[in-house]
Amino acid sequence: MIWETVRLSLRSIRRNVLRSFLTLLGIVIGVAAVIAMLTIGSGTTEKVKADISKLGSNLLVVRAGRPAGPGGPGGLDQVRPLAEKDVIALVAHLSGARAISPASQKQVRVIFGTESLTSGVTGTDSAYLDARDWKLVSGRPFSDSETRAGAGVCLIGETVRQQFFGAGDPEGEIIRVNRTSCKIIGLLEPKGYTGFGQDQDNVVLMPLHAYQRRIAGNRDIDNIYIAADDRRPTTELQPRVEDILRDTRRITPDRDSDFAIRDMTQIADAMTSATTTMTGMLGAVAGVSLLVGGIGIMNIMLVSVTERTREIGTRLAIGAHEKHILIQFLVEATVLSLFGGIIGILIGLSLAGLASMALTIPFAPSPAVILLAVGFSALIGMVFGFFPALRGARLDPIDALRHE
Repeated sequence: MIWETVRLSLRSIRRNVLRSFLTLLGIVIGVAAVIAMLTIGSGTTEKVKADISKLGSNLLVVRAGRPAGPGGPGGLDQVRPLAEKDVIALVAHLSGARAISPASQKQVRVIFGTESLTSGVTGTDSAYLDARDWKLVSGRPFSDSETRAGAGVCLIGETVRQQFFGAGDPEGEIIRVNRTSCKIIGLLEPKGYTGFGQDQDNVVLMPLHAYQRRIAGNRDIDNIYIAADDRRPTTELQPRVEDILRDTRRITPDRDSDFAIRDMTQIADAMTSATTTMTGMLGAVAGVSLLVGGIGIMNIMLVSVTERTREIGTRLAIGAHEKHILIQFLVEATVLSLFGGIIGILIGLSLAGLASMALTIPFAPSPAVILLAVGFSALIGMVFGFFPALRGARLDPIDALRHE
C-alpha cells in the first residue's frame, strides 16, 4: 500500500512538473544554503586549528613587558627585557616541560650571490624546533657546542630556499645574513602562511649567541617558548612559570609582573569557539529559508487539494478511508521535500567545494549535517503538508463530487 501511495505521488508530481519544481525550489535553496554555510564554517574552523598548531602545540610564550592597564594603550609596556638567566632558571626548576627555548627576531637582508631577500632572522637554540613542533626536511639542527660558541651556521625556510636555490639542495652553501656569513646546515619543513598572512617559511634560524653578537648587538631575549609535556596541560604549567620568573627577576608580591605569558592552547580554543559560533549563526540564518520553502509546499498542496477535490470525492465514495487520503497527500509533500533536500545537498556541497578552493580552506563536509539536512527536509514536508492533507481527508464525499 505504501509503495502504491508513493507511485501515485510521483505520478502527481510528474503531471505538474513546473509547479513541482517551483515548489521544491525553496527547499533546494534552503538545504543548499545550510550545507554550504556549515561546510565552509567547518573548513574555516579546521584552518584556524591548523594555523594555531603551526605555532606549536601545548605551548606557552613568555614576552617581556606587562599588559597595558584599563584605558591605556594596547600592546606591552616595555619594562626590561628577558635575559639568559630567566631561561636557565626555567630549565633548572620547571618540570613538565618538553622543551624550553629562548628566541629573538629581527627583519634583515639575506644575500646569496647577486640576489637578496628581506627575511625574518631568529636567534635561538636547538630546543626551538621541538618547542615549535618544527621538523627538518634535510640536514641537522644546531649542536650544543655550536649554540654555546655562537657558530656561523643556520637553518633556512622553504621561501628562502626557493629564492636562492630553487629546487636545489642548499646544504653546505654560504649565505650572508646582514653583514655576517653563515653556513646552511639544514632545511626547515614548510609551514605556509598563518591566518594573518605571515609567511612562516621566510625565515633563517641561527644560534642565539651568534644572533646577539652579530645581528642584534645586545643580549636581550624577545620570547621564551615553553612546550608542555603531552601529559601536562599548559594551564597547570603557567602559574609555575610565573612563580619561577617572578623569583628570578626579584619581583616583590606587591608589584605586578614585568612579563606576559600567552597560552597558545587557550588562544586556539577561543578562536575555534568563535568560528564554531559564527558557523552556527550562519547555519541558523540559512535555515530560515527552509521554513520559507515549507510554507511554499503548504501553499501548493492546498492548491492541489482544491484542484483534485472531485478525485478525492470519487475515492471516498468508492470506499477509501480518510487515512488513505491523508497518507497520499502527506507522502506527496514528503517526496517533494526529499527531492528538494537531495538536490540541495548536491548543490550545497558543490558551492562549498568551490568556496574551499577560492578561500584555500579545507573541504570538510559532515555526514551528520548531511543526514540532518535530509531528515529535516522530509520533516518540513510532513509538517507543512499535514494541514492540506487533513483538509483533503475531511472533505465530504457528496460536496466533493459536486465541486466544479
